[in-house]
Amino acid sequence: MTFADVLSIDKKTAAMLSSSFGGGMGRLREVCGAVSSMFLIAGLVKGYDRPDDDEAKAAHYQLIQKLAYKFKEENGSIICRELLGLAEGADFFMPAKRTESYYADRPCEKLVADAAEIMENYLRELR
Repeated sequence: MTFADVLSIDKKTAAMLSSSFGGGMGRLREVCGAVSSMFLIAGLVKGYDRPDDDEAKAAHYQLIQKLAYKFKEENGSIICRELLGLAEGADFFMPAKRTESYYADRPCEKLVADAAEIMENYLRELR
C-alpha cells in the first residue's frame, strides 16, 4: 500500500493484490511476502506484457534478481521460513493475532521496511 500512489491504484486494490503474500504466500512459508510485493511493484512499473518479448522478459528477470539479491544481502534469505527460523513446510492456515508479543518474536516489520527501502531506491533510480 506504501506505493499505491506511485502505481496509480487505490490502497484497497493494492492491499488486495498483495493479500496472498503474507506468511510466505498464504503461510506456506516460501518467498517472503515483502519480497513478493517488491516483485509485484516492479512488474507494474517495469514489467513486460508480451510473453514472446524475450528481451523485455530478460531485462525484467534481471531486475527481479537484482531486487532479490539486495534483499538477501541485507537479510540472509528471501524465504519466509528461513527468515523466521521455522522448520520446512506450510504453517497452519489461520493467521496469528497481531499483538505486541507477536511482533516481538518476528522480524517482519523490519523486513517490510527493508523491502520498501529497496523499492524506493530503485524507483529513485528511474527518475
